[in-house]
Amino acid sequence: MAHTAMSGSGTTAGDDPLQTAVWRLRSRACWADAAALLEPRTAPAALQRASLLVERCLYTEQGWAEAEDALRTAEALAQSDDERGAAACERGQLAYASTLLAVRDRADEARAALGRAAALIAPGAPGRALLDFRRGLLAENLARSPQSARAAYRRAHAGATAQDDSLLLSFTWRHLAGLALRDGELTEARHGFGESLRIREELGYLVGTAPALASLADAETEPEASRLRAEAGRLFRLLGGVPTWLADQLNPPAATA
Repeated sequence: MAHTAMSGSGTTAGDDPLQTAVWRLRSRACWADAAALLEPRTAPAALQRASLLVERCLYTEQGWAEAEDALRTAEALAQSDDERGAAACERGQLAYASTLLAVRDRADEARAALGRAAALIAPGAPGRALLDFRRGLLAENLARSPQSARAAYRRAHAGATAQDDSLLLSFTWRHLAGLALRDGELTEARHGFGESLRIREELGYLVGTAPALASLADAETEPEASRLRAEAGRLFRLLGGVPTWLADQLNPPAATA
């Protein structure tokens, strides 16, 4: 599972104080507070605000109406192809989240929006790596096509590397590792999950650290797996049960004899 990877803002010393404040709130699952700091008077600010509220939906399964309102504002303010493409990318992510979390089936809308984004965002443009990653999510979790997902994640990984987008790299590492684990490639899976966890800890991305710990636990043997899962559970409870979908992974059904 993943969410909007809007990194590169506020994550390093010397960044704009507003972006630093937004990042700190976002990383601690305070999306509404982070969004409240942004005045949606320009397309970039409106897009960032919408992205935060879309991410909240994916992590909490709440706030859908607010995210829709913010997204409509961003769409109305968008002027360039890149801005329109970024808004379409967020539209696709919101529809994907709604479908994945069984709120409402919006799979067709998600595909159409990401297709529209692909037509607007040029290869090599700053938003292309995130778009490739989200197309991978659709391929993996909605189309059930791991081969297509792997190709999309690899494109996103290459783009994130070229752009030095550390947060997005933490997502591409994790999802590529998940596909490796599915194929029984434990060494590759452990490496990818480990890289994802390392990046998130370095960035202070607290809300993403518990999922990274839980994923690494799935690729480890005992007693390390239980230690990692216990640490993930501690962070999960610290953040008030966010992300909501992690509960099932931390409390798998008991094995039958």
